[in-house]
Amino acid sequence: MPRKRIYELAKDLKISSKDLMELMQELGFSVKNHMSTISEEEAEQVMELLAGPEEDREDYDWLEEEEAPTAFGKKKKDKGKKKKRAETTAPRAEEPKSSVVELPESLTVKELAERLGQPPKNLVLKLMEMGVMAALNQEVDYETARVVAEKLGIETKPVQREQQTDIVAGDLEEEDDPASLRPRPPVVTVMGHVDHGKTTLLDAIRETKVTAEEAGGITQHIGASVVEYQGKKIVFLDTPGHEAFTAMRARGAQVTDIAILVVAADDGVMPQTVEAINHARAAGVPIIVALNKIDRPDAQPERVKQQLTEYGLVVEEWGGDTICVPVSALKKEGIDELLEMILLVAEMLELKANPDRLALGTIIEARLDKGRGPVATVLVQKGTLRVGDPILAGTAWGRVRAMMNDRGKVVRAAGPSMPVEVLGFSEVPQAGDTLRVMEDDKAARQLARERQEERREQELAKTARISLDDLYDRIQEGEIKELNIIVKADVQGSVEALKQSLEKLSDDKVRLNVIHGAAGAITESDIMQAAASNAIIIGFNVRPEPTAKKEAEREGVDIRLYRVIYEALEDMEAAMKGMLEPEYREVTLGQAEVRATFKVPKVGTIAGSYVLEGKVVNGSQVRLIRDGVVIYEGKIDSLKRFKDDVREVSSGYECGIGLQNFNDIKEGDILEVFTVEEVRPA
Repeated sequence: MPRKRIYELAKDLKISSKDLMELMQELGFSVKNHMSTISEEEAEQVMELLAGPEEDREDYDWLEEEEAPTAFGKKKKDKGKKKKRAETTAPRAEEPKSSVVELPESLTVKELAERLGQPPKNLVLKLMEMGVMAALNQEVDYETARVVAEKLGIETKPVQREQQTDIVAGDLEEEDDPASLRPRPPVVTVMGHVDHGKTTLLDAIRETKVTAEEAGGITQHIGASVVEYQGKKIVFLDTPGHEAFTAMRARGAQVTDIAILVVAADDGVMPQTVEAINHARAAGVPIIVALNKIDRPDAQPERVKQQLTEYGLVVEEWGGDTICVPVSALKKEGIDELLEMILLVAEMLELKANPDRLALGTIIEARLDKGRGPVATVLVQKGTLRVGDPILAGTAWGRVRAMMNDRGKVVRAAGPSMPVEVLGFSEVPQAGDTLRVMEDDKAARQLARERQEERREQELAKTARISLDDLYDRIQEGEIKELNIIVKADVQGSVEALKQSLEKLSDDKVRLNVIHGAAGAITESDIMQAAASNAIIIGFNVRPEPTAKKEAEREGVDIRLYRVIYEALEDMEAAMKGMLEPEYREVTLGQAEVRATFKVPKVGTIAGSYVLEGKVVNGSQVRLIRDGVVIYEGKIDSLKRFKDDVREVSSGYECGIGLQNFNDIKEGDILEVFTVEEVRPA
């Protein structure tokens, strides 16, 4: 086995042989002089400790003060004249200008050495004395850095960062001149328990069909729409009904003026009904109760009113101040009365905003569109948002390239209380972020960079930071099992809700750690991250890309795909308890790409397809995937080759495919054909 001499290793590290020998003796290596040899493996261990992993190494300067490079980056030659050498040697660039050195919350050992004006090897030795083994590129927290500085006789204090980004949050509370205020439409949030008819009620109001597109009839992400009644506009936000989406529903309540509490007359007050009441109260918004399913024979409206009194909602007919409107969303009964009550409450609230100022709003939902890039649904709250405005939302910045209203029409400007889909962000913003129009692109970019830096510091501190406080805890937690999870979903709001729900499942035996979450299809980089972190991937309403699927099989990464969140949480809980017994297995039969579409009278849209791999079998289960997102899941209704009905079509052939009760097929869509097999327990 090849061996390396001490002086050679010192040369690689740019450190004197004497200093390296001292460091290695501290580490327990038996070295006598600079000609001593160590194995390549031992040399790599020393390199990794002092300079970090190979891929992160830089040309670190380990030189002593008298050997420091000049401003031109080259050492002055020693000509034997100490006085001249003293004159030509550059002063330390990082000499503290004051007696007290300011340090951030966390920084690398190399950065700490530069700030303290000390050779890095001195800091490494001090950290070793404290029991902290840290390479130059590893982070330490402020408390650890302070102790090291004290040992070197240097006084420190936490750096006071200018909180420029706080001005954005404060702008929403900033009062406008009363003379500039104009009436604005009310923003209404529809809340309630699962399957109590929230989406159906909205459908009846805006006469659109949303439920058919949602898995299991449950709205999976926030939508916004504008309805006109009696010449006045009302903006509706549809918050998801599932209890795991509490965070999304809470966001809806923060931007709303009036909350519609949908309660089924045949079911009564349920857990999510109580959650909705609490969210609305916390937001300080008035509640209108919509007593739905009043047409059901087993409806008991009086019992529901009695239940509501237990939570402080006393209806007007019982002497309270809560408006209660009986409705039937299915038969469209009581809709006009409900809209009249909304306008009445809005009139009492005197909702006004200043349209003649720089726009402020809230990100309702955000996603990554393959063709259009980052797309965000924005509810403008103050001012007017126009195409071309420089914008900032969280760590995302950009310029408004285009805007679409709730009906998909392109608009040039959006005033207060108007929901619009905005294109032009540098990245996908977080749902719930405040959107603000900036003076120019430069200001937006600068604030976004500051926020990105803050987030990066927080993430590093959360994952890789070494501190004296948690050093002992980490050793003690060696026995705790940890399950790493990567969450991918179709929209950012679903990612947040899934992360919160999964982390709540942690107990003393198993800790769930969501290491990454983002909107979009499952990519090859996700697989590599999962393989490196020994994580499983949960995909919600998305599919893996073909290359990612093959990479997952090669790396042995477990990908779990779901369309309804119940199943994801139930599977995870069962797996944690060791009771998960797979009963069914999905077997992919083949994939076909839609090359053309044909509309056939009385039949619908036929997908002229080319079978990419495997085979397409008539009557099989099929998914339609567009830009990595599942648009439809159902059955193949018809399969033809030329004009003949066929049972199956193999790879490399063209065919015509008809889907059951679905016609929204577009060129470029991928049809994934599969079957479900029962797996018998061994």
